Amino acid sequence: MGIFGALFGNAGTVRAVGEVATGVAEVFTENRTRAMEKAVDVRMAAMAEHGAEFAAGGAGWWNGFCNGLNRLPRPMLALGTLSLFGYAMADPAGFTTRMLGLSHVPEPLWWLLGAVVSFYFGAREAHYFRDRRARGLPTAVVAEVAAVTAGTVPGTAEVASEDAPEEPAKPAAGAAPPAVPGDNPALAQWLAG
Repeated sequence: MGIFGALFGNAGTVRAVGEVATGVAEVFTENRTRAMEKAVDVRMAAMAEHGAEFAAGGAGWWNGFCNGLNRLPRPMLALGTLSLFGYAMADPAGFTTRMLGLSHVPEPLWWLLGAVVSFYFGAREAHYFRDRRARGLPTAVVAEVAAVTAGTVPGTAEVASEDAPEEPAKPAAGAAPPAVPGDNPALAQWLAG
């Protein structure tokens, strides 16, 4: 017992033994914490590079033209699909000829078209998802949540009558808002702070 007390009784000895064990373990397995830190560093560097690429963007005619082109594919796909129905009714023979031509397109080309369309719309959706998170909650939603938390229902007129129950007392300044069924504690703390 005296040997273990002498070896492990000193905090420096325990720390040294732990560092040796960690070093030996990292030879055989990767340190997951350090791997996650490296992955975050790589992502942050990529985001910084991506942000620097668009930092100098102006509002010139070329940017306006490119933004207009970026907005065309979805309306063109939607209107083009609807126009095919009109074309089939207006010129059945011409429509049949074009559809027979499409049936001769090789399958790998259809896969390529599907990949291009999927990546285009997937990238646009990801852009709007990231932008939605960056903007936060609209002020109207924040006001409505505050009204519900305060115990009033927005959009309803309060009618005073003699039969109406007495209104509950308002909470003191700095006090937590009253609990509402289905209340979100994190949202209440965010609204209070």
